[in-house]
Amino acid sequence: MSSKLALPSVPGRFSFSSALTAAVLAALLAGCSEEPAPAPADTTTAAVAPASSLPTSVGAGEGEVDILAWPGYIERGETDKAYDWVTAFETQSSCKVNIKTAGSSDEMVSLMNQGGFDLVTASGDASLRLIAGKKVQPVNIDLIPSYKNIDPRLQNAPWHTVDGQHYGAPYQWGPNVLMYNSSVFKTPPTSWSVVFEPQNLPDGKPNKGRVQAFDGPIHIADAALYLMHKNPALGIVDPYELTEAQYNEALALLRQQKQLVHRYWHDATLQVQDFTNEGVVASGSWPYQVNTLKANGQTIASVVPQEGATGWADTTMLHAEAKHPNCAYMWLEWSLNPKVQGDVSAWFGSLPAVPAACDASELLGKDGCKTNGMDQFDQIRFWRTPVKACVSQNGNCVPYAQWSTDYIAIMSGR
Repeated sequence: MSSKLALPSVPGRFSFSSALTAAVLAALLAGCSEEPAPAPADTTTAAVAPASSLPTSVGAGEGEVDILAWPGYIERGETDKAYDWVTAFETQSSCKVNIKTAGSSDEMVSLMNQGGFDLVTASGDASLRLIAGKKVQPVNIDLIPSYKNIDPRLQNAPWHTVDGQHYGAPYQWGPNVLMYNSSVFKTPPTSWSVVFEPQNLPDGKPNKGRVQAFDGPIHIADAALYLMHKNPALGIVDPYELTEAQYNEALALLRQQKQLVHRYWHDATLQVQDFTNEGVVASGSWPYQVNTLKANGQTIASVVPQEGATGWADTTMLHAEAKHPNCAYMWLEWSLNPKVQGDVSAWFGSLPAVPAACDASELLGKDGCKTNGMDQFDQIRFWRTPVKACVSQNGNCVPYAQWSTDYIAIMSGR
């Protein structure tokens, strides 16, 4: 997360100074890591490697590359033959792509801690933890020629850039949408209240047992975002920077939501099944599930409600102990190909990190970027890891470690 960010501040994005970046990394090491933190002497340098340690060239491929990714991010045509951006890469590079999917940022951090991967498509609520925990390494963007084509708003984004060093290449971004059954909601719902507050839905039936919530502590930010608009007197200015009092209000809302929830979801495929067969009619979701359900003939639509939305800006990051670094660098360059970027956006319902992709993919179409929300960037509160050393509350915020403990308790009914 950059101390030299040359971008205007936008909602939900870091805007740290160099000193505060180091403090945040130290806080993450102390409180958010899935493994024991390094000794205190390591905390101020944990995220910064000397520039001389960066590779200066890409050598011959090792024959394969192991990638940990969100579902739908890396397709080889097995679900739909039209969506395949792996086969051509394998042919061109002679690097076989091995894929494992994960359903949450916490799962990705845990798997990266275990090792065995070369790359991960990490969201902003995982990337700083991976950097602080020394699980990813800086990349030499000079070895990624297409890096210069990345959206300027993302090139130096603080969730993958620390003290001027890049820890990966931006991949895709987008909002966490409110997905709903359009047979129940004849007009789009205008508020997240349909998944947070007990109420009858437009079909006259209660929402209890017919809505879902995300199985991840970062969902606390969704509750905080809703409360920012419902109860301005709370003084919430950033859903990832909560005082103890604000945080407790968000927890109270989530305990209320617990009484309504059919299931806490993290498996995209299972959520698709629940909307198809289990009577679920509304939930926070990803465009991927929306597109899948529509393709299956379901009466499904999505909206960003009046309160706005949280969202994700994902970065392909290189594991600190990558066994196939040459193939990994080849994939980093391939992943920024405009057609690849556009095809991913078409499949997932996301937005490309490379703007040229909007005109480079037949699958995405000429209006695909507009349809997927290219103009919503400034309205999205992008996921990031909550830390005590926050900006808006003078370093007095509830850290992610507490978010994690408390959300597990809420899901279990405590």
